Amino acid sequence: MRASVQLTGDDPVGFAERAEDLGYRGVWTGELWGTDAFVTLARIAERTDIDVGTSIVNAYSRSPAALAGAAASVSEATSGQVTLGVGTSTEKAVEDLHGVEFANPPRRLHEAIELARRFLETDERVSYDGELFSVRDFRGLDADVPVYAAALGPATRRATGRVADGWLPHNIPFECLEPAFELVARTAREAGRDPGDIDVVPYVPAAVSEDRAEAYDALRGHLAYYVGSADGYKNAVAQSFPDEADAVADAWRSGDRAAARGHVSDEMVDALGVAGTPDEARERLREVAAIPVVDEPLVVTPSNASADLAERTVAALAPTDL
Repeated sequence: MRASVQLTGDDPVGFAERAEDLGYRGVWTGELWGTDAFVTLARIAERTDIDVGTSIVNAYSRSPAALAGAAASVSEATSGQVTLGVGTSTEKAVEDLHGVEFANPPRRLHEAIELARRFLETDERVSYDGELFSVRDFRGLDADVPVYAAALGPATRRATGRVADGWLPHNIPFECLEPAFELVARTAREAGRDPGDIDVVPYVPAAVSEDRAEAYDALRGHLAYYVGSADGYKNAVAQSFPDEADAVADAWRSGDRAAARGHVSDEMVDALGVAGTPDEARERLREVAAIPVVDEPLVVTPSNASADLAERTVAALAPTDL
């Protein structure tokens, strides 16, 4: 079974080397503040042959040309595959950190991915006229870098179907992945594309421990953070858990983080992540990977998990043991 894993800890190269030994196909990294995703991936690329990707970089703080150039630079440093994962991030991150207006996220995602792909897929001159971006007569980079979209709501999923090479769903209940992808597929067909060419790589929040309570509590913290942080995540979870999503978000936004975590039920954890003992978690991950639209799960350990729990989780879910 194929699986990739999200980078965790403060030793990215050491983590990637261990992941490679454990049979993970790729290592992906997010980016919020304090580190640069492309610099981190370049360090990994110089020392390993593992595939690398961004999960995600946002579509606001860099231009499409800058995104394409950074991804192409990492591609030159590795014999593995590089994937550029792009999303809109959140209003908080975009406006309060980067000082950029969080305007028209679906259109921003569409044009950022469409234009970055044009720069990456050809060595011919690129020109582009969009609503947000216009470029004139610059040579493409001719780099083998697919571009994936992190998309939750209908508008960004339609953008995914029109222009992206892959879909990175996050906090969409696993039972909803197939119907959610149907909108991506239908839009792809309308655009003259084959939906089968769009990879589906869902985030799979995971915590594995012989102490089931420890594992479930780690995912409660992870899910409470996301549901409370942005309406897009809350709305995605609310597809299956409307009352619980409202309760989690209200508590989180009022500052009562413990209450927010308490509103995350075991059923929510099971629907949105992989938690439990090693045997239980491995079986659940196999079930997620077997969902017909899923090409490869992306194992993500919660940022609130201890370093020891994160390390045990990554080891327990190693593809070599699945």
